[in-house]
Amino acid sequence: MGVSLGVVRPVQSSVERWAWAAVVANTVIILTGGLVRLTGSGLGCPTWPRCTDESFTPHRELGVHGVIEFGNRMLTYVLVAVVVATFVAVWRWSGTTRELRRLAGLIALGVPFQAVIGGISVLTDLNPWVVSLHLVLSMSLVAISMLLVFRVRGGTALDVSAGRRWLVVATYLALWLVVYLGTVVTGSGPHAGDEEAPRNGLDPHVMSHVHAFSVYLLVGLTLACCVLLHGTAAGPLSALLLVTELGQGTIGFVQYFTDLPIALVAIHLVGAAGLVAVGTRHLLAATSRKEAPAPVGA
Repeated sequence: MGVSLGVVRPVQSSVERWAWAAVVANTVIILTGGLVRLTGSGLGCPTWPRCTDESFTPHRELGVHGVIEFGNRMLTYVLVAVVVATFVAVWRWSGTTRELRRLAGLIALGVPFQAVIGGISVLTDLNPWVVSLHLVLSMSLVAISMLLVFRVRGGTALDVSAGRRWLVVATYLALWLVVYLGTVVTGSGPHAGDEEAPRNGLDPHVMSHVHAFSVYLLVGLTLACCVLLHGTAAGPLSALLLVTELGQGTIGFVQYFTDLPIALVAIHLVGAAGLVAVGTRHLLAATSRKEAPAPVGA
């Protein structure tokens, strides 16, 4: 009953909860997709959209890998349910705006598009560049969902100068560089998703160092944000972003020196989604202006 009221007759708080649900659901699918790769189950269902040429569900011969891959595909339907509910809530909310409707629509369209990219990754035997694109797009949906959360709240007016705003933008771009290079490192490493899956041909140790240097750049820029935004409303967000980065960096170094244990890599994946969410919130807080609520029926 509460769920239906939150969709059929939504108020601001229920729309915001659905937007947060989209953030969480997209993060969960990143985790489960990562577990498919980490357990070597990327080709547990060897084709797409069916699991096998004859069936949409895995048969006994596919073993546990088929169950894991099929389970991840099924969770996509949960994500679809969440984003559809978010879309409906946004469109039915009396305080909605054209921008909110566009964001909700983009998230709703992004999920099936992601499924297609995931299918292409299976059909190309887990080509590491396609798998990399698959993860980056999932991270993008986390960012867009955070933008929706922020816009539903109405934004926050902050006194941040143009120069400081450019620093925040540069920090955000560095964050995405870190995320992308992380996918490249993964594409060169041992967790391919299947024993026969190709690798990108790059030296994993070299790429790990390149990735680490991008992290140093991100941390340095974030430290500058902490100093220059101190005393503003964005200051605490800069500090939160720095803490998130340090936590992610620590996990990254530990997993590198312990030969990439599955549990740590999975935590690192979730942490990356959290980093994107916090970084997006930091960007919006420092570069957005408060907007007046839309009139009823807009």
